Amino acid sequence: MVLVKLADWVLYKLLANSCYRAARKMKNYGFLLKNSTFRSPPSSQQPTLFPSITKCCLDGRDSDTLVCDVHGVLLRSNSFFPYFMLIAFEGGSIFRAFLLLLSCSFLWVLDYELKLRVMIFISFCGLKTKNIESVGRAVLPKFYLENLNRQAYEILASTGSKVVFTSVPRVVVEGFLRDYLGVDCVKGTELHTIGGYFTGFVSGSGFLVKHRALKEYFGDKIPDVGLGNSSLHDQLFLSLCKEAYVINKEECKSSASSIMPREKYPKPLIFHDGRLAFLPTPFATLSMFMWLPFGIMLAIFRLSIGIFLPYKMAFQLGTLSGLAIRVKGSINPNPSSTPNHDHQNQDHKKGVLYVCTHRTLLDPVFLSTSLAKPLTAVTYSVSKMSEIIAPIRTVRLTRDRKKDGETMKKLLSEGDLVVCPEGTTCREPYLLRFSSLFAELAEEIVPVAINTHVSMFYGTTASGLKCLDPIFFLMNPRPSYYLHILGKVPKQLTVAGGRSSFEVANYIQRKLGDALGFECTSFTRKDKYLMLAGNEGIVCDNKRKKS
Repeated sequence: MVLVKLADWVLYKLLANSCYRAARKMKNYGFLLKNSTFRSPPSSQQPTLFPSITKCCLDGRDSDTLVCDVHGVLLRSNSFFPYFMLIAFEGGSIFRAFLLLLSCSFLWVLDYELKLRVMIFISFCGLKTKNIESVGRAVLPKFYLENLNRQAYEILASTGSKVVFTSVPRVVVEGFLRDYLGVDCVKGTELHTIGGYFTGFVSGSGFLVKHRALKEYFGDKIPDVGLGNSSLHDQLFLSLCKEAYVINKEECKSSASSIMPREKYPKPLIFHDGRLAFLPTPFATLSMFMWLPFGIMLAIFRLSIGIFLPYKMAFQLGTLSGLAIRVKGSINPNPSSTPNHDHQNQDHKKGVLYVCTHRTLLDPVFLSTSLAKPLTAVTYSVSKMSEIIAPIRTVRLTRDRKKDGETMKKLLSEGDLVVCPEGTTCREPYLLRFSSLFAELAEEIVPVAINTHVSMFYGTTASGLKCLDPIFFLMNPRPSYYLHILGKVPKQLTVAGGRSSFEVANYIQRKLGDALGFECTSFTRKDKYLMLAGNEGIVCDNKRKKS
């Protein structure tokens, strides 16, 4: 009987109805093209029952209760396809993402509810609930913040109590709404699960209907403020509020006041995970899949020239392949490199310690190529594959301070050394707290400010396959590396000059932050992985401070 019902649903609702709607749409579109006078007026010219969001006063709302939706209200776009694609790609696999992209060929002929059911099934079926919760906490907030409607957020932030009602799955938006926007309660569509896995179906209660959910949640009480759009469902939803305001799509597109700048984010976006560096709209996702075969070959070529060719030739061919490498500052800042004929002094001479900001695993490689000399890099927890394909010498540390100090002293006695005191990478314009161990070991310290830019894939991950980090970075069409080699730290500002190792580490952190325009924080590697793993959630704001 289950199979019979499933076949009936596929044949009747999915195929027959979809074909009927497609024919109706094609007929209507053809009629409208021939008869332009029958076209519906733009949404901006249609009368609305409620005033624009720009008319809302923000003063004296500390005790008010606000209700609203996410897509088309808090977010400037009402399209939820990119966020399902992020779930399919980051929480599932590239094959699941490709299947979701293929579904676009017939999604446009489906109605709202059926379209949502198809995308939910493709994106969620068979995935672990904890993996999707991790994506919602570590991946999606970046894209939500970039698409946040500033005007709607300012009204939301001015109220005391906030409740969000949405028909999209609750698990997709709840982490962001609670952690970044301070929403008290999120009511969304619940998904069916079995044994910690999503089945891909909506739970028995079905899709959330906003005006019904509002009545069930508040009972006889009427919320003070409601935000919505000009759709019929939102008009009914807003009619249940004391005050109601409507988001005008045309105003949002044309007005810069609706765009949320980074400095106005509710919380600083310091850590986030995932491979995709762009919002995966259907067209952008199609472009990515078309680029993938070329990107893989290009990454292998770039990797090969870095491993097998001399520095100068590798630099030139890398630039010709699309790698943008900018080097600023003195290429050889070590004055002790002049010939020394004293054999005893030569035995005791130590190498230069290059202290770098950490953006990707390739930082020491690009520094070595830019300086055109071999360097040794110390690492903590990189994959064996990354160590094997590295064109420079790498030495793994143990996180035992005494043992690591002895190892680094020995390496400095053998030549120049590269260290990244942050201990982990950070994608955003922030510097994590510097470990002070390096300051106790070297007399000649050269800070190197490093920054990168990618347009398609991030070359770092906290939860994915770390062995693919260099490959993903090199797969970008035009990735860029910026290296600013600063002058050698004066002796009076080092441990040899009487400073403590903590003072030296903080001084170099500030110097590198100023060179890049980055903000210095006290976050550590542990904080990053606790957040992205979801063990302790978002780190509190009071921990974010200047070093």
